[in-house]
Amino acid sequence: MSVHQKLAEPATQLRPSADYAEGKVPNMSVISGTPQDGSLTPAGTQKRPLIVRWGKHLRGVFDRLIASSSLVPNDPVLDVRDFPWTAHLRDNWQAIRAEAIATALGNNSPSLSSISPDHRSIAPVNKWRSFFLWGYGYGVEENLERCPVTTATVAKIPDLNSAFFSILAPGTHIPAHRGVTKGLITCHLGLIVPKDGDVRMRVDDRIVRWAEGETLVFDDTYDHEVWNDTGNTRVVLLIQVRRPLRNPGKWISDTFLNVIRRSAFVQEARDNVMAWNAAVKQLDV
Repeated sequence: MSVHQKLAEPATQLRPSADYAEGKVPNMSVISGTPQDGSLTPAGTQKRPLIVRWGKHLRGVFDRLIASSSLVPNDPVLDVRDFPWTAHLRDNWQAIRAEAIATALGNNSPSLSSISPDHRSIAPVNKWRSFFLWGYGYGVEENLERCPVTTATVAKIPDLNSAFFSILAPGTHIPAHRGVTKGLITCHLGLIVPKDGDVRMRVDDRIVRWAEGETLVFDDTYDHEVWNDTGNTRVVLLIQVRRPLRNPGKWISDTFLNVIRRSAFVQEARDNVMAWNAAVKQLDV
């Protein structure tokens, strides 16, 4: 099937590969601590590394200092015109969508709760899945190689922190949560947005909705939650970048993010992605 044929398929017909639908997926035991299918780990029971616990305890102080140094507004939902690099995402969205369909909708995308222990209280297994390209500046080389257009497009984004395809199953609700630091800004590029119901996100007191080929930029330190009240899968390319800052906020934010990048918090997630990819390869042996 050509890329053009894939793009021509209606979103309502998009489904994971036959292997995934038949349960031909890696044994979740390859990743330690993974919760049982469909379950959530109660908030507060997942031990976080010291830097994350310390950072979240002092988040209010840090966020105020970072906000006062911000070179862009501190609103919950931001104007895409303040981030010129979003135009490159919109210009290439169809090719990016084709690569997401070819890779992320198969058995190559583990549950986010399996990869990131910090998400186990909000992400039920097999309801919110992710196909990582970059995480805290670390590239997943084999995934990057499979998505050349997405890789080339995202590589042009200044101060990139993370990039991955975010896949939300039908009927999923991601409960209210907040990001780790105001030093990061999140962008979603809509790739597959079902139209047989309502798929939306609340950011603070704003309700926003995705559109295919359009970007949405927001500050995830505001309380936010997501609903996919449809019978089909929602897919976005999720990008996180470092917030444009002046000092002292830039120094505070960069120091915190650089420590996080080297922490067990991130290194465990990297190991989990590698373990998953290795297990996927074994399915073809």
